[in-house]
Amino acid sequence: MIPIKKCAEQKVLHIDDKITTDQLGRLVSYTQQLSNKEKVTPLEFFNRAGVTEKNRTFWAEPQAKFYMVGVGSAYEIEASTNRFQTTEAAWDKLLKNALIFNEFHQAGTGLVAIGGMSFDPKRTTDKRWEKFAHSQLSVPEVLLTESLEAQFITVNVFLEEKHLGQTLHTIFKEKKQFLQQSSVMNEPNAKIIKKDEQAVTEWKASVQKAIDEINNEQAEKIVLARELRITLNRSPHLGTVLQGLLHTQPTSYIFAIERGENCFVGATPERLVRVEEDDLLSTCLAGTAPRGTTDTSDEKLRVSLFNDAKNRLEHNHVVQMIREAITPYCTHMNIPETPTVKTLKNLHHLYTPVTATLNENYSIFNIVEALHPTPALGGVPYEKSLAFIRDHESFDRGWFGAPVGWLDSQRNGEFAVAIRSGLIQQNIASLFAGCGVMGDSNIDEEYEETGIKFLPMLNVLEGNYDVS
Repeated sequence: MIPIKKCAEQKVLHIDDKITTDQLGRLVSYTQQLSNKEKVTPLEFFNRAGVTEKNRTFWAEPQAKFYMVGVGSAYEIEASTNRFQTTEAAWDKLLKNALIFNEFHQAGTGLVAIGGMSFDPKRTTDKRWEKFAHSQLSVPEVLLTESLEAQFITVNVFLEEKHLGQTLHTIFKEKKQFLQQSSVMNEPNAKIIKKDEQAVTEWKASVQKAIDEINNEQAEKIVLARELRITLNRSPHLGTVLQGLLHTQPTSYIFAIERGENCFVGATPERLVRVEEDDLLSTCLAGTAPRGTTDTSDEKLRVSLFNDAKNRLEHNHVVQMIREAITPYCTHMNIPETPTVKTLKNLHHLYTPVTATLNENYSIFNIVEALHPTPALGGVPYEKSLAFIRDHESFDRGWFGAPVGWLDSQRNGEFAVAIRSGLIQQNIASLFAGCGVMGDSNIDEEYEETGIKFLPMLNVLEGNYDVS
């Protein structure tokens, strides 16, 4: 018998009880810690699941040795209007009615939902984003969580008529099949046969219009994005793409949200918010410079970024916005007066962490709503900048630049800003990158900056990195 601990409703349902009619319609979540013999790498688990399942999620923070891999969907929460309130209400209702069997206090175990949302729900949705709702959280059927050296498996089952007469023990055993399946690992990269920068002339014209708007005091900053469309000789192996991102972007969040033949995937360095019970951490990441080709030139670029007035002003916009946005929901806020420089594989960024205590009457949903979109992805003021983006960007951003992440039933969660990302649809990959336009911006320099921001995804798709 599998022991069940710390479950307030053991009398309602036990692991070896057969499912009965009165238990239908409830979500049951059960978590076990895996033994050393059962352990599997997160990427291998993702690949094994792909043999039979095309609805997978992947989340990794390599620096913290934290990984989550979701397989299938036991329950979906979608919203298009009042999306934060609607999503939170649905999540709270799900938690209230669910039976959660979890004796562990590890973040990312128990009942977990993973997903994201669109950048701008007022924008007409492009058909290619039709599998990604304006707000969409998925509770996986099976979730692998790895933290440091420990691994946990969570099985979530929304009890239906097909489960009548079965026991939870039987259902969980069936759902854990992904631990044993074989899979293709390290499949060679697909080959890029075409690169097409979309609407470059129009994009440069929109940057000039944004500069004019700012200099005419209609806005302080406007973020404009553009698209690089890649055609491959076949659909890329998603496990190989993720392996490349894990190898080349170890200081970023690596994510993938798969919906059939569509997968939104990326490696973003920008945390929006992390909540661990009442402890809150947000990140200001704005102001960018390229890496140098030598140690000397790299240091020169790093120092130049730190001292650059335009980038410091752009960064300060984000710092002040975060301060103002979260103040109603938090106490004990701490923000350093001066940023530091965070160095990534391809870029330097100005960086400021923000810590605070989240008031018990509020949740991560309140913070995500208050922070999105940040000035780093929208502009200042955000209503005017978003209106400009709707009128002048040639494509629908979809989930690019929007919150993507997870939350659990223990009041933990984390959302990042989905930059350095792309939408893969069979053999077509649409990569996205943006830049913050200010009154003194140089169009060619902004174009070059976005080109550098394509590189994390582009290099991986090209196989342009050393795996040794």
